[in-house]
Amino acid sequence: MSPVYRPLPAPGSQPSVLVTMFRGTRAAPKSGRSSVRLLNPAWICLLAAAALTAIGVYTIDVAETTRPLAGADLTAVAWKQVVFSIVGLCAALMAAVPHHRVVAALSWPLLAVVVLLLIFLLLPFAPAALVTPRNGARAWIDLGPIDFQPSELAKIAYVLVIARYMRLRTSHRKLMGLIVPGLITAVPVGLITLQPDLGTASLFIPSLFAMLVAAGARIRHLTLIVVCAAMAAPAAYPLLRPHQKQRIVGLVQQYTGDRTGAQDINFQSYTAQTLIGAGGLDGVDPTSARAMVRYNRLPERHNDTIFAVVVVRFGLVGGAVVLALYGLWALGAVLTAGICRDPEARLIGVGFAGFVIAQMIVNVGMNLGILPIIGVTLPFVSYGGSSLVTSWIMTGLVLNCGIHRPRPPFRSSFEYADDNA
Repeated sequence: MSPVYRPLPAPGSQPSVLVTMFRGTRAAPKSGRSSVRLLNPAWICLLAAAALTAIGVYTIDVAETTRPLAGADLTAVAWKQVVFSIVGLCAALMAAVPHHRVVAALSWPLLAVVVLLLIFLLLPFAPAALVTPRNGARAWIDLGPIDFQPSELAKIAYVLVIARYMRLRTSHRKLMGLIVPGLITAVPVGLITLQPDLGTASLFIPSLFAMLVAAGARIRHLTLIVVCAAMAAPAAYPLLRPHQKQRIVGLVQQYTGDRTGAQDINFQSYTAQTLIGAGGLDGVDPTSARAMVRYNRLPERHNDTIFAVVVVRFGLVGGAVVLALYGLWALGAVLTAGICRDPEARLIGVGFAGFVIAQMIVNVGMNLGILPIIGVTLPFVSYGGSSLVTSWIMTGLVLNCGIHRPRPPFRSSFEYADDNA
């Protein structure tokens, strides 16, 4: 069966900038050409992920002890992160081997498994040995030596399902056509919200919008949805749990300069901001950084507030380097999407970039006091097996899309003659 190609835009009609960026080559694949493309931008993601992971291991060690151990030894928590890193790298390499079409074909069964796991977490009769609430959330399954967080796996399944659904459709170009992607999104988001874990649940929306834009959805439709959601948001406030309302109140206090919650609801945020300020331009020496983190009693110093540890140790320059590495990771994913003619592969790269960048922005915003503390980790850097392995699998799948050329039949990706209409 020969490849199917979309026609060129009508005369006088110019595609949008985003569609131009993601335009696929129309030339038919040359016979005998290798199906593997070793030279591709996805390697940028791999290098950025490795650098961020190394920074994470070191800063976790800084956060966990007041004085460096002898030689090159690490604390027990940092060694666990090293093990998670090795597992994550192996998982990424495994994810990069099969063709992305094979992986995406399993997306719906994978999402079904994830949904069942998320439902299991909410069951009141779930064994306490397996599901133990932490910080008020039923988000982890205890597997003995390790804990598993199904909401992390949900990110991967979700992107694969949305990419699978939209790969050959044009219905998302109409307002009513956005209903189905919205309903697909509502399933994992709703279940994760009930845990409750609003932080993780909020990350799905930026990823969905990134994929919709890449797929040619109309900006005016997405803008209308955002405006309606913003207008309806205050109505959801009474439905929030007490601790969630406190976080919003605490953020308002910070914006207004009210320090009455400095030793209560805003203690974590103010402590993180204090350490970030103490880091100055180029940070402090390792011994001082360890002491400052420990004796300032920074909560969740190896997890949610790890960015504050990075900045107090390496300063503003170090923090900027970390942010630049996330920019490189996203750039590698978007460039990989740009060279892919397969619409499915294109959306996979954009969807994962949406997740990683949104999660980074939320975590850094929490540490800087411009967003409420909602328990979102810093990808690749924060301690945690589920988060780290998931981030590495995303990297492996982006690498997969970059390495494997599309298999015919395929079509040109998301090009429409009425892009400016």
